[in-house]
Amino acid sequence: MPRAFLVVMDSVGIGGAPDAAQFFNGTLPDTGANTLGHIYETCAPKLPHMESLGLREAITLASGLPQPAAPRLKGRYAAATEVSLGKDTPSGHWELAGVPVPWAWHYFPDTSPAFPPEITALVQKLAGTEGILGNSHASGTEVIDRLGAEHMRTGFPICYTSADSVFQIAAHEDSFGLTRLLTLCKELAPHLHKLKVGRVIARPFTGTDGSFTRTKNRHDYAMATPAPTLLNWAQDAGLKTHAIGKIADIFSMSGIDSTFKGRDADLMANLHEHMETAPEGTFTFANFVEFDTEFGHRRDAAGYARQLEWFDGEVGNLLARLKPDDLLILTADHGNDPTWPGSDHTRERVPVLVAGAGTGALGHIQFADVAASVAAYLGLPTRGAGHSFL
Repeated sequence: MPRAFLVVMDSVGIGGAPDAAQFFNGTLPDTGANTLGHIYETCAPKLPHMESLGLREAITLASGLPQPAAPRLKGRYAAATEVSLGKDTPSGHWELAGVPVPWAWHYFPDTSPAFPPEITALVQKLAGTEGILGNSHASGTEVIDRLGAEHMRTGFPICYTSADSVFQIAAHEDSFGLTRLLTLCKELAPHLHKLKVGRVIARPFTGTDGSFTRTKNRHDYAMATPAPTLLNWAQDAGLKTHAIGKIADIFSMSGIDSTFKGRDADLMANLHEHMETAPEGTFTFANFVEFDTEFGHRRDAAGYARQLEWFDGEVGNLLARLKPDDLLILTADHGNDPTWPGSDHTRERVPVLVAGAGTGALGHIQFADVAASVAAYLGLPTRGAGHSFL
């Protein structure tokens, strides 16, 4: 039986979304945002392995931005367009797994306070505190630097949001307690899910004033998907499924047999090991997030380029580990153009790079076609949206 590996490069968009004008960073529409295209223009990263699969051709296909063609393609490439009404992690991942989001997410206004009194009161009740800090849109690192000392003094959790449908709570692992933070987020999540807020995110940190650092113990409490996804299709057919990175949180552990979390370097090491040891008839779904959290939101184009170069080197190792019946698909869930004003995601098409299924162009596809194609490759019945391109 074949094996399939679906790898999401969080936020690695390629521009050209037909509805980008309907999505904003502040008051600026996302029209013209192009994460990879602009990184190539400003930093010229060396990405030979992904380029051999058609990365530059995918950028041109998506956005019309001219790119030099690969001398010899070793894979297939496409530009995928999202239909879900969001430019966030759950929308992109769910749709890549065959389930477009059928509703509009709830977003908190960019005001201070950002949260309605009843939500604030509920957080205080669950946390056992007399107040909260933040209560606004904010950058995660900035809000910790600004309010971390006051949080440690008062014990009040730091609550903030963004242009995504999220409610984030930052708290110090020692003074507030990691278990207490995770319990708070877990108990709060069902109430916010009823409002169609996609995720409650625990953002633990450590350190002292002036040197606070977020830890790897982040946990996302996401809404359940509205229908079974590719993970469920595979598991229901008797295949073993393995989730790497945030996948287990994004899909609320549904359809997942085993999981591994950590920093991107740890995740890549686990993916390499899994490619070596996973038996036939397995599906592995991985997410690499540091493009987004460390460089996209912080608008650090040079750092983003370096991370892409690191990842591309690892892609070379992944390609070398592919067995004859393996399928590897590299894609993304949204954009986060580090040259774009603001700090939020950008609405973009994403690349779909395929190794193990021939060479050449696949053209324009939908996010959900990725799930249909993996299902077809593994011999699974397609139960969601999308059509196979294989």
